[in-house]
Amino acid sequence: MITLPKSLYGKLKKVLTPPFKITLITHVNPDGDAIGSMLGLYWFLLKKGCQVSMAVPNGFPQFLDWMEGADRILVFSKQQEKVKEELEKADMVFCLDFNEPGRLGGIRPILEELDATKILVDHHPDPDCFADHSFSVQEVSSTAELVYQLIEGLGDTELVDTVISECLFVGIMTDTGCFSFNSSLPRTFEIVGELLLRGIDKDRIYSLVYDNYSEDRMRLLGYILQQKMVILPEHRTAYISLARDELKKFKHEKGDTEGFVNYPFSVSNIRVSALFIEKEDHIKISFRSKGDFPINTFAQQFFNGGGHKNAAGGESYEELGDTVMKFENLIGQYSDEINRLP
Repeated sequence: MITLPKSLYGKLKKVLTPPFKITLITHVNPDGDAIGSMLGLYWFLLKKGCQVSMAVPNGFPQFLDWMEGADRILVFSKQQEKVKEELEKADMVFCLDFNEPGRLGGIRPILEELDATKILVDHHPDPDCFADHSFSVQEVSSTAELVYQLIEGLGDTELVDTVISECLFVGIMTDTGCFSFNSSLPRTFEIVGELLLRGIDKDRIYSLVYDNYSEDRMRLLGYILQQKMVILPEHRTAYISLARDELKKFKHEKGDTEGFVNYPFSVSNIRVSALFIEKEDHIKISFRSKGDFPINTFAQQFFNGGGHKNAAGGESYEELGDTVMKFENLIGQYSDEINRLP
């Protein structure tokens, strides 16, 4: 079991009592792990008798809003004063699933002015030292797994009920691509087994997350596979690019392109994949790789990004076409390295 320092556990045990006030925050464009870990920790802290609030910088995908308590999450882009009020009265702030405050969007300047104790719970590499205490372990599958280990370290696993287990399972399931990556540690599967013992219905959860898309999203998927997926066989690389007018044509909603970057790996021999999404003022990029090719280093060096070894993000402020051309030219420089991968 990975643990926080004993001294911090001791402090947490003393303060996680009524009427201690805690606010939970996570990153811009929150995903399944961000929302799952937040809600799992929220319900646990409520059971401890704490006063708890939750805030995200902007909205999250519709396929996550079925989770119990999702309607209690404050959205900063719509409720700025309320989020500011909750943060300013908090005794402690848990920072979940991000490794540097730049990922907080408009919440960042508020957080930086707070006197509250800040605790980082995250699994991304190279965390910024902005929190008072950090529970940061990049080898684990997800922040949701770390939340479970945090509860375990406090000696409170008897408080983990079906609702908490559902939330944490969503975080682990989504951040491992249904256990296809980021899931190499035996402890991940042991924890999933412990969540299953709490009576969760994994098949129902899978269906609610992955079989809950709109018709427009499915037609967009068909379009990108037929018209937009580019294969570079000499580099064992594929990419997809989507312009704003294409997204508008398919009535794009937040979360619709979630997972699209993984589809090219179904093509034999592909080891690197990228997804380029044109936003109003920049190009959002998702990168994935297989094996020992460190796509996070590539993202950091060339596209203002970073992340995990095989899953990273980036951004570009050039035009979409220029960004894609830059990617093709750069990835070609790594062709020999990629071609040596199993």
